[in-house]
This record gives sequence, C-alpha cells and structure tokens, in this order.
Amino acid sequence: MQAVSAGDTAWMLTSTALVIMMTIPGLALFYAGMVRRKNVLSTMVQSFGICCIASLIWMICGYSLAFSTGTSWIGGTARFFLNGLADHFHNGLDSAFVLGEGSAEPVTMTIPESVFLTFQMSFSIIAPAIITGAFAERIKFSALCLFTVLWGILVYAPVAHWVWSPDGWIAGLGAVDFAGGTVVHINAGIAGLVCAIMIGKRTGFKQKDLSPHNLAYAIIGAALLWVGWFGFNAGSAFGANGRAGLAMLTTQIAAASGGVSWMLLEWWYNKKPTALGIISGAVSGLVGITPAAGFVLPSGALWIGLISGAVCFGSVSIAKRKLGYDDSLDAFGIHGVGGIVGAVLTGVLAYGPLSATKANPEGTIGGLKQLISQVETVGVVIIWCVVMTAVIVFCIDRTIGMRVTRDEELEGLDMTQHGERLN
Repeated sequence: MQAVSAGDTAWMLTSTALVIMMTIPGLALFYAGMVRRKNVLSTMVQSFGICCIASLIWMICGYSLAFSTGTSWIGGTARFFLNGLADHFHNGLDSAFVLGEGSAEPVTMTIPESVFLTFQMSFSIIAPAIITGAFAERIKFSALCLFTVLWGILVYAPVAHWVWSPDGWIAGLGAVDFAGGTVVHINAGIAGLVCAIMIGKRTGFKQKDLSPHNLAYAIIGAALLWVGWFGFNAGSAFGANGRAGLAMLTTQIAAASGGVSWMLLEWWYNKKPTALGIISGAVSGLVGITPAAGFVLPSGALWIGLISGAVCFGSVSIAKRKLGYDDSLDAFGIHGVGGIVGAVLTGVLAYGPLSATKANPEGTIGGLKQLISQVETVGVVIIWCVVMTAVIVFCIDRTIGMRVTRDEELEGLDMTQHGERLN
C-alpha cells in the first residue's frame, strides 16, 4: 500500500476547484456576455445546469466507462456509482491507487482516487458546456439536458478512455494529449459545429443586430477561464512537480501570444483591435497549448499561441462568414480549430526530456512519426464525434425537439424557458 503525497494531493484539490471555476462562473459569464439581453440568464443557466447533470453522469457511469479497466475501446462497469471507492481506506486513511489496475500498463498514482476522479469530472463538465456556445439563443433547455446525458456517455467517455486510460487504444498508438486538447476541445468544438448545422441558424442571422449584450461579462469570464486554465493544464501533471510548473509557464505564454496574434491580425484586417477579439485570441492560445502544455518548451508555447490565435481568427472572422454556418459564440471556431492546431503542433514541437521516464527514456519527441500519430488521433476523434453527435441530435429532435419555436426565440429564452427576466 503506497501512501498518498500530501503536496500532490493539495495541488490536485486546488486544480480541481480551478477547473470547476472555469465552467461556473467562467464560461457562464464568457458566453452570457456575448448573447443578447433576453438570453443572458438562460445562457448562464445552461452552464450551471450542465455542471449539475454532468457531475451525476460521471458518478453514475462516466468515470467507470472512461477509466476502469475494460477493453481498448471502453472501460468496464465495475465502478458504476463509484463502487469500491472506499476500498483504499485503511484505519481511516486513504491510500494511493493504481490507474488501469489489471491492464498491461498500470500507473501508480500519488493522490487518492477520489481526487483523481473529481479532477476528471471537472473536464467532463466543461466539455458539454463549451458546446452550448455553438447553438446559443435557440435551444430548448429540456433538449440540452437530454443531450448532456447522452453526449457524456456516448461521446465523451469513450474518447477519454481511448486517449487517457492506460489500456486505451489511442494511448497505445503513442499519441499524446496532455490536458484535453483532443478529449475536451476538439470533441466539444466538432460537436458544436454538428449541432449548429443541424439545428439551424438563429432567426435574423445576418439580417438583424445579434451583437453582444455586455462585453464586460465576457471579459470577466475570459479572465476567470485564463486563471482556471492553470488548474486545467498544470493540474494534468497530477502532482506538485516541475512538469506542473512548466505547464503553467507554457499556458501563460500561449495565452498571451494568442491574444497578441489575434489583436494584431484584427487591427490589420478590421482597422481596430476589439475587446472581444483580444479575449478570443487569448482563449485560442489557451486551447492550442492544452494538448502540448507538458510536452513543449516555452519557445514551442510561443509558436503554438501565435499560430492558434491566427488560425482561429481566420476561422471565426473569415471562414465562418463565407461558409455561412451559425456557430453563435464560436465554440467550433475557437475550441475545435484551436484544439486541432494544438494537437498537430504537439507532434512537431514536443521536447523528449520533458516526458522521459525509466520505461521510455527518450520521451515524446516531435517528428514525422509523432505527427502522424497526432493527425490519426485527430481524424478518428472527429469522425466518431460527428457521427455520434449527429445521431444524438437526430434522435432528440425527432422526439422532444431540439429547437424552440420562432416566437419563443424572438421573445427570448430567459422568459420562455425559465420564466425569468434580467432586470
């Protein structure tokens, strides 16, 4: 029986709280500031409601499907309802646990399983919350609740198992995702694009003024996301160690360079640097560095931030306008596109000694072999997410319906879905 590390556990408790803060209040405020006044409350409630629902799904079956030992495609059912969690307790003290126990490559952790699973729960919360930005201002709350349940089980849990479980098949290929660029951001961004296309455009899209109600909310939300992201990325080192410190540093550099990249491009393209553009660029940099945070040097983080900010700017400001889809708050344009950029660049910029172990003394090294593994992973996740998300949306739409009526949309979701109004 291995004792837990007090320092590692303290850092992971802090990181978990920071990641939960990213959804409530961070993402809730970020998205609420970008919708119209009549939809501010409903937008915030979507993030809050998802936090409640996704937490229970993770406890009931999500954690078991993602991280218990099963097949290379999906975990087992042994940990449904967190069965056996207390087995690590002896004389009132919890011991460290073995992730992937019984698999070919088990990993002995230095933190209690309760802390590990709650940290992972926070990721399963923010992923579906990100998706809401794609269909903001036109989704039924009842449909959103059902979508959260089905997507968490059928899309998020399998992908988390493939990438992060010791017996996951993508992990076996050598592909890496330090903190969720693939599992969270590409997954959520692609799902958002599918939803936006299938549900349809907002009433008055490109005809009426759909400009943000309160950008101050969005700036506060983005600031909370930035701070929370240190838990997201540095927490994925699963200990208070040098790799966590490096991940924190690369996160800060990428966020800053992403913000500058978007700002300069917008300044050149639209003649003015907007507040919404600068915060969008910073979030783009944060998304881009997420899969790479513990694998690249600060110089690599600088490039990832600059490229992510530039590519996401092009996706949001140019491609979306030309293609005509209504990704309301740019869930795909920032999270999907930024996640793809970061995942691919990890295969180019990874510096081996940062991830070297006794079992793998060279670590993950950027090069053609790693790049191919990263691209394959991105492609597989995109295909799975597109197909399964489309099936989920189709089934919900044919039963309870996904979208509010035109009259309800014109009145606003605050009143029609929740019977409340922002004064």
